[in-house]
Amino acid sequence: MYEETFQAMRQSILDGAPEHAAELAERALQLGIPPLDSINLGFVPGMNAVGEQYGCAQMFLPDLMASSEAMSAAMAVLEPVLRSGGGERPMLGTVVLGTTRGDIHEIGKKLVATLLSANGFRVYDLGADVATDTFVAKAREVNADVVGVSALLTTTMAGQRSVVEALTRAGLRGRVKVIIGGAPVTRQWAEEIGADGYGKDAMSAVALVRSLMQVAEGV
Repeated sequence: MYEETFQAMRQSILDGAPEHAAELAERALQLGIPPLDSINLGFVPGMNAVGEQYGCAQMFLPDLMASSEAMSAAMAVLEPVLRSGGGERPMLGTVVLGTTRGDIHEIGKKLVATLLSANGFRVYDLGADVATDTFVAKAREVNADVVGVSALLTTTMAGQRSVVEALTRAGLRGRVKVIIGGAPVTRQWAEEIGADGYGKDAMSAVALVRSLMQVAEGV
């Protein structure tokens, strides 16, 4: 019945059009489309299509950022209505993200946060220049399943090791997975510091979290 609207939602994400995405979200509410349906049948499939095209080099980082902004605009309209109605999206897991102390770069990390949220994860983004103790405190506070630590400088990569070690000292490492990312980060570094994996880009980070949480494709 609403397939045309859902298709327009998907296209707004592919086009990276935040204003149009927000307008479609508002229109859907006026039509009586449940917010969850708009999210799960309209906007999320659009974000998934973006991810596929990005993975095939048919879209590039600026496109991904624009689509991320469009997704955020739609969610800003729909999530408050969802909460006010006593509903909430079923969450696949809880993820704490941040860029390590001394590093102010966070574009890639913000993309990861948006994509994880679109895929049904509850995300707490701590921002940039985050102290090790802050990662640990937030992970404990929200009962995180995964902690993601970004570093865009070789000089700040040591902070990723510090987070792994601090979570271990806090007794959380047994139940909290740690993923790392950033331009200088490698799989070898992840293994060296005892992280559970590394994402070379936003899409691979989402796939890694889904894998660690054992979430099947299509869920």
